[in-house]
Amino acid sequence: MFRLLVTVCLFSAALFWNTAAHAQLEVGAAMQVITPDPLLPISGGVGIPKPANGKRGELTARAMVLRKGETTVAIVSLDLLGFPSVLCERVHKQVPRIPAENILIGSTHTHSAPDCYAFPNRRGGHTGDLKYMDDVCNKTAAAINDALDKLQPAWLKINTGEAKGKIAYNYYAPNLYDRRMSVIQAVTPQGKTIATLVNYAVHPEVLGNSEGVLSPDLVGPLCDKIEKEVGGMAMFMNGAQGGMITADNRELDRPTNPLTAHWHDSRTWEECIRIGHLMADESLRIIKKAPLQKDPQLHCDSIDVTFPVESPLMWAIILGSPLKYPHNDDQSITTRINVVNIGNAQILTIPGEALPNIGFYLKRKMHGEHNLLFGLTNDAFGYILTKVDFNSFPRYDYVSRTSLGEMTGEILIEKSLEFVDKSPQPDKLKE
Repeated sequence: MFRLLVTVCLFSAALFWNTAAHAQLEVGAAMQVITPDPLLPISGGVGIPKPANGKRGELTARAMVLRKGETTVAIVSLDLLGFPSVLCERVHKQVPRIPAENILIGSTHTHSAPDCYAFPNRRGGHTGDLKYMDDVCNKTAAAINDALDKLQPAWLKINTGEAKGKIAYNYYAPNLYDRRMSVIQAVTPQGKTIATLVNYAVHPEVLGNSEGVLSPDLVGPLCDKIEKEVGGMAMFMNGAQGGMITADNRELDRPTNPLTAHWHDSRTWEECIRIGHLMADESLRIIKKAPLQKDPQLHCDSIDVTFPVESPLMWAIILGSPLKYPHNDDQSITTRINVVNIGNAQILTIPGEALPNIGFYLKRKMHGEHNLLFGLTNDAFGYILTKVDFNSFPRYDYVSRTSLGEMTGEILIEKSLEFVDKSPQPDKLKE
C-alpha cells in the first residue's frame, strides 16, 4: 500500500509539472484614462510645472498581462514623466493575484503630464497633486485587474527592425541613437489582435511642457493608429532614451545655429500625429512577417540593486518629497531590476533614463533573439551615465546633475549583466 501511495504521488507531481510546463499562454489587456479633471499643471522635469490651458488626447494607463502555468507577469505603460517605486508599491497592494515583483510599471516619459514625483520646492512645499497620484495608482491597479479578468489563449509575434523615417535623433549628437524598434504582438489562435507593444527609445516631447497642452504627445497617435489598423490595445514602453534621444520635430529648413546642428522645432499636435503615425506604420511593418510563436515560454525574475546617491539635487528630492522615497542610511537607494523572457525575446528593465551607449551595450550582451530595454520602469531615478561620460562635457552638465552619481551606469551594467547571465535562456527560433 505504501509503495502504491508513493507511486501515485510521484505520478501526480510529474503530471502537474508536465501540465504547467506545457500550459497555454494567456494574454489580457485593458486601459484606464488618467487625464486629470480639472486639468493640472504640466511637468517637464525638476522645477515648477507650467499651467495647462488645454489638452490633446487622453493620458492613459495601459496594462498587458501574460500568464503561463504558474507564472503571471503584468507590463504597464503610464502616460507620465515618471512613476517612482513608492507609487508602484501602492499599485502592487491592489493587485494581490500577481506577485509584486512581477508587475513592471513603466512611464512613456511624456513631458506634457502632471508631476508624479512631488518635487520639493524652496518654500517648504512641493510641485505635485497627491490626490491625483492616488487616483493614478487606483486606476493603474484597475487596469491590471481588468486585464487579468480578460486573459484568453494567445499566440505571439515578436520582431525587431530599424524604424525608418524622421522619428528621433540625438539632440547632443544627431546620429548617435538606436534606430531599432521591437514589437511584441499577442493574437488569439483565431487571429484577432489582443495587444501590440512597441519598444523604442525616444523622448515624447514634441509639445513639451511650455506649450500649456496636457497630452500623451506622440504616444497617443501611435496607439490610436495601431488600434485602428489591427484592433486590440496598443502600448508604448520607452527604451534607453537618455542624453538626449528626442522626437525629431526639427524644421530642417530653419536652422538656429548651423555650427551646432540646431534647428527650430515644430511644437504642434499635428507634428505629434505625424511622428506617432509614422511609428505606428513602422511597428506594423516590422511585426507583419514575424512568425507565430504558439508555445512561447514565459519567465520573470528580479533582483534588488543599490545605487549610491552622490548628487545633492537628487538627494534633496529623495529627502524632501512628501512621497517619502525609501532610502538607506548610507545615502543610497535600492531599486528593482527585472529580466523577463517572452518566447524568443528577453526584456531588461532600467529604473531611469540610460544614455544610448549603455542601451547598445546591454542589448549586445543580452541573450534573446530580440532584446528589449524597458526604461523608466519600476522606478524613475534620473539619467544613468557611465563614469567616463559623467561631468565630461558642458553638454552633460544637466544630465550629470540629475543623475544619482558617477557610478550609477557602471553598477547598472555590472549587476544587470550578471543577472542576465544567471537567468534562463529565451527560446530559440532561428535555425
